[in-house]
Amino acid sequence: MRLSRYFLPTLKETPAEAQIVSHRLMLRAGMIRQASAGIYSWLPLGLRVLRKIEQIVREEQDALGCHEMLMPTIQSADLWRESGRYDAYGPEMLRIRDRHDRDLLYGPTNEEQITEIVRAAVTSYRQLPKLLYHIQWKFRDEVRPRFGVMRGREFLMKDAYSFDLDLAGARQSYNKMFISYLRSFERLGLKAIPMRAESGPIGGDMSHEFVILADTGESEIAYHRDFLNLSLAGRSIDFEADLQPLVDSYVAQYAATDEERDRALEASLGDNLITGRGIEVGHIFYFGTKYARPMNARVTAPDGEPTDIQMGSYGIGVSRLVGAIIEASHDDAGIVWPKSVAPFAVAVINLKATDPDCAAASEGLYRSLCDADIDVLYDDRDERPGVKFAEMDLIGIPWQVIVGPKGLRAGLVELKDRATGERREMSAEAVLSALLK
Repeated sequence: MRLSRYFLPTLKETPAEAQIVSHRLMLRAGMIRQASAGIYSWLPLGLRVLRKIEQIVREEQDALGCHEMLMPTIQSADLWRESGRYDAYGPEMLRIRDRHDRDLLYGPTNEEQITEIVRAAVTSYRQLPKLLYHIQWKFRDEVRPRFGVMRGREFLMKDAYSFDLDLAGARQSYNKMFISYLRSFERLGLKAIPMRAESGPIGGDMSHEFVILADTGESEIAYHRDFLNLSLAGRSIDFEADLQPLVDSYVAQYAATDEERDRALEASLGDNLITGRGIEVGHIFYFGTKYARPMNARVTAPDGEPTDIQMGSYGIGVSRLVGAIIEASHDDAGIVWPKSVAPFAVAVINLKATDPDCAAASEGLYRSLCDADIDVLYDDRDERPGVKFAEMDLIGIPWQVIVGPKGLRAGLVELKDRATGERREMSAEAVLSALLK
């Protein structure tokens, strides 16, 4: 992508409404623009990041045996009346009425909708278990939306739902999702800590939040130091044999301000206890028959008797993750993207666009990287070098290839690692070889 043709409206000054790092940097980097309170347009750079996060989440759900579908944003109020949540949910639900005087709502979540779909199609225990998910926009009418995409009213979420015959099956589905979440966040370049949590309006008696470590996090957390070394990358897990011990071994609790709980954690973990701050990016729930029973979602059991389906739901805040990653990975110059979600892998920076040798070398690098199927942003603008350096650091592309007349006279270009700031001079061929590796 040539920057001279790209839509990247960066800002030099921080807008007054931006109170936290991620909001400031997303606005300054030209990733989002506010449409109304808590609602944002995603501009090209921001959308690239959003889609990369979405794809990683999708791949991990697919690997789990989850099947993707797509449910509507607008739902019937009658379904929510069946479950008993329509009046109980509260003012965060946006209730609307169509021209035929039918009560509708902009979905804050999809438990009722998916239960209605499954009860119409699944009638026997032989059709269970089922894991279904979708990635869809949600709306919750926050009383005071703030912090950009971290606490907006409209947001993109992956929500999955499990359907099982009994508690044992439901627990297995829950555990599979638990491990899948750890894998997903690891691929996103994040260290995630699972925390026992309240179920809130979703309901149920087993629930975990997944919190990523960030100095600017909204919650105080306590966890076992083994989490810092836990890696599931490339690890094959036998879900039948290995899941339960692994899940049980890596469950933390809120430290908060509860003195008794603090003392219990200190006693049980001792020197392994670490405290810090974190940001919630995922939440999983087991709620049994909370929706199946009032909505009559039943199957015929092996004994021939009807039984209520056991359910769970599993959410990841896809759009919230964009802000959370920035909160966890930035410096004074701007965003430092993990390579897996960066909008572009490489930036080619032509320091003197009017110089024929710089133009030819930059163009050659750009075309070679494109031919190798590497996402590259080519800064071909006739701008001062200081402006180019500042903007590339701001938007956080992992690798910068800097092409200038002085280096070219020696047959060299410069390769900069955005995360470490390390710079190396080498030939254009060596740069290409390093990036291709």
